[in-house]
Amino acid sequence: MEQQEIRYRKGDTIELIITDHAEKDKCFGKTAEGMGVMVSGILAPGDRVSAQVYKVKQRYLEARAIEVLEASPDRVEPVCPVFGSCGGCKWMHVSYEAQLRYKYKKVTDSLAHIGGFENPEVLPVLAAPDALHYRNKVEFSCSNMRYLLQAEIDSDALAKPKSFALGFHAPGNFEKVLDLDTCYLAKECMNTVLNVVRDFALERGLAPYAAKAHEGYLRNLALRYSERYDQLMVNIVTSWHDAALMQALKERLEAALPEQRMTIVNNVTTRRNTVATGEQEYVISGEGYVTERLGDLDFRISANSFFQTNTRQAETLYDQIIAVGGITPEDTVYDLYCGTGTITLYLARHCKQAIGIEVVESAVRDAQMNAELNGLSNTVFFQADLKNFHAMQEALAPYAKPRIIVTDPPRAGMHPKALDTMLKLQPERIVYVSCNPDNLARDGKEIAARGYRMSSAQPVDMFPQTNHIETVACFERVE
Repeated sequence: MEQQEIRYRKGDTIELIITDHAEKDKCFGKTAEGMGVMVSGILAPGDRVSAQVYKVKQRYLEARAIEVLEASPDRVEPVCPVFGSCGGCKWMHVSYEAQLRYKYKKVTDSLAHIGGFENPEVLPVLAAPDALHYRNKVEFSCSNMRYLLQAEIDSDALAKPKSFALGFHAPGNFEKVLDLDTCYLAKECMNTVLNVVRDFALERGLAPYAAKAHEGYLRNLALRYSERYDQLMVNIVTSWHDAALMQALKERLEAALPEQRMTIVNNVTTRRNTVATGEQEYVISGEGYVTERLGDLDFRISANSFFQTNTRQAETLYDQIIAVGGITPEDTVYDLYCGTGTITLYLARHCKQAIGIEVVESAVRDAQMNAELNGLSNTVFFQADLKNFHAMQEALAPYAKPRIIVTDPPRAGMHPKALDTMLKLQPERIVYVSCNPDNLARDGKEIAARGYRMSSAQPVDMFPQTNHIETVACFERVE
């Protein structure tokens, strides 16, 4: 007798086993009958869950998890009491060993399924030495709309003022902010500053920024920490400058952290956004920047400079670029999307000449300053649009052709025209540094089609407790 096909409807409650992670913070699973389901919720592969169907597609269902009936062996108790409400961490509910497995699988699957690489040579993920408190940069937002936790809503008792919050935006909500006492990815001194600034603001009645009305004084609190030199930068972003108020806050911060080397700046912005940068900057105390060390190089980091957020793993990442690239003292190396020059300068110690190319003019100036700071004379930085091959060719004419090109594009990957420009330069090796395995696979497929083979892919975990993974992939030209 032929088995009757099961028909699913919107609103049905189903039971399934979670088998894998999917895109946009969802997981994938299958019902006992073999129907694929995309499930939203805080889940892990191996969980047996009940879920409610909210969309029926021809080949799969979309559902929301209701209850975990049987927990995955990968699960652990999150250390953060607001995990799940805060969008900063996605995987704090699973062990770090499991996180590394998931990330390895993501890189391998992307290269195989999107890139078409058969049995890609993916090396074991290089784990971070610190799974918590590893971030050297944290940006907190201030809002007049505090995101209420479910426990508060259920009890109808407010633990904190409803009209003030300093913390992170709730997932998918750009108006409301989850008020935090502690971020478990931030350095301990950063959490001290967070609480001092909140207490000070509440005591003084400082108006938090209201995004809709474009009103309010306190907008953001952006913190940077130098691991090697134990320096802390406190950047208070406000709608206007109040010198007396900043002086009072400075004294409060110095009293709370008497042994901490600290610089305090006040960025002022009138823009209609919630970005932690300003049109004007006032240095309240200290030098107005911190200095960080990678390898034997110093980098000056101002409030709005880009710098890798995990200092210790940044060194690991850059060492891998040198290792997989096989860089020698006779090489000329190009660094595409060089930003403020951290990779270029790191490479310069190992090659004859390192040339950094960047489209943002201010980043090029920072890169040149960092080269001078470290006394490096074998680096060149210039502003150019990688999408314009002829302009690039003209700018690069005075320099030797590169044996190796390093490319570290933004999360979206390389623009097709920029990719074409790179391939027309015909280096022997391309070292592709990626923070998005899908786009690495997409661009890698085109690189392979143009006469290169992928010799290795080395994942580096820069961001424990999250689903992000960096990969250093090496492509060698096939003669």
